[in-house]
This record gives sequence, structure tokens and C-alpha cells, in this order.
Amino acid sequence: PEAVMPMCIHFLGNSSVATVPTLYDLVKRGLDAGHHLQKGDVVLFASVGAGMNINAICYRL
Repeated sequence: PEAVMPMCIHFLGNSSVATVPTLYDLVKRGLDAGHHLQKGDVVLFASVGAGMNINAICYRL
């Protein structure tokens, strides 16, 4: 759900695993309405690409 997690596929298309850094940048710069990051937040990113490419990143800001 968009209210819970930000998404960018509707205007950037499917960028596969490049979505993780792209989406982080959009939220960090305040370009994704309704989502924001603050120091101390714990963020979980996950993406699935073609073949066996799967990423999961848990990061404290």
C-alpha cells in the first residue's frame, strides 16, 4: 500500500534493483509526498530483479 511504503514504478517504470537507491534519493530529498526520513529511522529496502537478483537492506539513518 502506498500509504505504508513509497513506490516510484508509476512514473519511473520498472528499474529493477536500481529502484532501491533511486527511491531512497527521492524520499531523502522530499520528492515523494507523504514519506520522509529522519535521523535514527530504521529503513528496510527490498527488491527483486531478473534471474536470481534479490536484495534486502536494513539501515539505520
